[in-house]
Amino acid sequence: MSEESILGSKINDLYKSLCQKEWNATMTGVAVALLSILVMAWWRPWGAVGAIRNWGDWIMYGLTNLIGTDVGIFGYYEEAPKGIFSDTGSVIGIGFVAGAFVSACLGNDFAFRVPPVLEMCKGVVAGVFMGIGSALAGGCNVGGFYNAIGNLSAHGFAMWLGIVIGVIIGLKYIYWEMENVTWGSGGATTIEFPKALKAILGVAALAALIAGTYIYAGKDDDYIASLGGLLIIAAGLGYSMQRGRWCMIQGFREPHMTGNCTMAKSVALSIFIVALGATVLKYGVPIRLDGDPVLDPINYVRATFGWGGVVGGIVFGLGAMLAGGCGTGTLWRIGEGQIKLWIAVVLFAISNSIMTAWFTDMEFEADGVLGKAVYLPDVFGYGGTLFLIGAFLVVWYITVEWNEESNKLIVGM
Repeated sequence: MSEESILGSKINDLYKSLCQKEWNATMTGVAVALLSILVMAWWRPWGAVGAIRNWGDWIMYGLTNLIGTDVGIFGYYEEAPKGIFSDTGSVIGIGFVAGAFVSACLGNDFAFRVPPVLEMCKGVVAGVFMGIGSALAGGCNVGGFYNAIGNLSAHGFAMWLGIVIGVIIGLKYIYWEMENVTWGSGGATTIEFPKALKAILGVAALAALIAGTYIYAGKDDDYIASLGGLLIIAAGLGYSMQRGRWCMIQGFREPHMTGNCTMAKSVALSIFIVALGATVLKYGVPIRLDGDPVLDPINYVRATFGWGGVVGGIVFGLGAMLAGGCGTGTLWRIGEGQIKLWIAVVLFAISNSIMTAWFTDMEFEADGVLGKAVYLPDVFGYGGTLFLIGAFLVVWYITVEWNEESNKLIVGM
């Protein structure tokens, strides 16, 4: 074999590993954690619901212009929301979906997948549940759980408990549905595209992301210029999760459905890496030139450590089970063309927008109605907090691994 053919073979193998093969769950979890730390260092912790809520705010604002502000909830939307391309949450969401789209196209996974009628109806209900649950818990599976614990906030533990309960309820419903519901099984179809066209679309989307990053970076406004970094890092998150099919709700579902603990262990490891990064960034030693901390300790510390976090987690977990994906899982599945999740995100956006506007107007979180805001280092110190988080994740890790052998926690049909 010539040197040229060997080189070509190595390049082809690398392309397949990066763009076509499904990534190992542990490797994906580490990549997600490292990219999460980069987002924190660049701007702030990332989340999925911030983008979805901004999009929902714009939907409601558009409806308000048609209906008027005198009708019920539309009074919350008298002023235009922050721009889709200037709101940090929205930019993260756009980058995330675009990154997932690039991965799906290059990996030949993209297609318009129209589900059966029943699944589309479940997408509607799922979106509403996820919107309400994330408002109660102070975030979706990212801001309310993953990045909550990772950013050393107690409310992440409350949502963790709620998600476990919600997933078990959702699993019981799915089993019941399988045995009792026959309506709505038709109507599914898949619209495929030529592989070459998908590759062209993937490359074009990647080029657009790079161009968008440079356009942002070239702006005179420092705030707008900084959004380029968020866009491209978020694209990395979306790409990694789609490539590894990394969905946090799977880490809660599979131990109770099949006993498989691969995703649960990956999520636990990923959270601990984020917690280490947040500790470095939030600790008082590293400071910016202006004397402020690199990352404000209060970032992602929400006053939902209480019933709000638990009940929100239950409602969100049930919604995610009906949707077939968590907040981030929903977004990367949008990027690969799953229509059910498109439906879910629209209802997720509207319901979260309405609930958040109502909660803000009533000052529920400010008044401690949903729970307390507890920054764990204020109680245990940074070392004690890392020990606490590490111990919790080790117990979770060992429990799901034990269950993989014993099947004691599997929910029967």
